[in-house]
Amino acid sequence: MYGLILVVLCYFIGAIPFSYLVSLLKGVDIRTRGSGNVGATNVLRALGPVAAAAALAADLLKGVAAAWIGTMAGGEWLVVGCAFAAVVGHCYPIFLRFKGGKGVATSAGIILYLMPRELLIMLVVFLVVVALLRYVSLGSITVAVLLPVLALAMKEPFELLILCLLMAALVVYRHRENIQRLRSGTEPKLGSRA
Repeated sequence: MYGLILVVLCYFIGAIPFSYLVSLLKGVDIRTRGSGNVGATNVLRALGPVAAAAALAADLLKGVAAAWIGTMAGGEWLVVGCAFAAVVGHCYPIFLRFKGGKGVATSAGIILYLMPRELLIMLVVFLVVVALLRYVSLGSITVAVLLPVLALAMKEPFELLILCLLMAALVVYRHRENIQRLRSGTEPKLGSRA
């Protein structure tokens, strides 16, 4: 019962829509701008780098907090439950009628806390993909697919491998519209304004 309470708590932590809150502080509803996505990339396009950095940092901290709660409570599977619940909360927040972000920043916070070596590699790959091709979504999808491969290569515990597979699958699923736009050549590149 205690573990379930913590998992639910982590869902609610993940569900705090920081990109939406940051945009409201600027007098804008981010859901009405750009892609309409409640995430740091859309905040960047609509409100600029300072607002996007604030949203990104807060979303990262949600992942760190969930991973920390699971770790402190003990038990590898509780870490998986707490961490994944935060990503689900970010993607499907009860506070915004279950229409949230794509889970990238919250997942990155989890990886930062649990697997920092993998995060460094993923950050380099992400930056290279975005620098060369100018698609943030493609960088996110690439590192999501890379995550379980890295966990396997680095011989992470089985429970973390499962967590990586779950996060990767959810992040790729949440990017399904981006994938369609990438295929059709209509996906906005980095630097385009909302």
